Amino acid sequence: MKRNPLKPLLFSILLILLGITSKAQVSKDPNVLLGLKKPWASNELIEPSALAADLKNNSTATPLIFNIGAVENIKGARHIGAASNAENLEKLKNTVKDLPQNTAIVIYCGCCPFSKCPNVSPAYLELKKLGFSNVKVLDLATNLKTDWIDKGYPLGK
Repeated sequence: MKRNPLKPLLFSILLILLGITSKAQVSKDPNVLLGLKKPWASNELIEPSALAADLKNNSTATPLIFNIGAVENIKGARHIGAASNAENLEKLKNTVKDLPQNTAIVIYCGCCPFSKCPNVSPAYLELKKLGFSNVKVLDLATNLKTDWIDKGYPLGK
């Protein structure tokens, strides 16, 4: 009887694929569990320099700013606390409940690299679920210190 040389190769590929799938299923990252890497669109990001310019100019277009992490407050921000915590997510909901759904809102965390943040996605998704249509995420790629404080942008007191 002749052995098929492809069987061991196909079996190995199958085992590798099963291993990749099982690792993804046990991920603790809420974005992975929800099947989302970034639930916001690129046009829903705001650069730190743009927000800082609005704050510096005391622009009438300055949005409501919510600190949904555990870092210092940007000038004018309302501190909610880490949105990965259910109590703080509830606090965010209560804070915005009476606002018009087209209110300009910026959320930020800045505790860690943006791609690993456990707080931004839950807050963003909750605001969208509540019907808010003008939500932006502050693009703090590294963290608040590097992308805001070290650049001399305004902090709250």
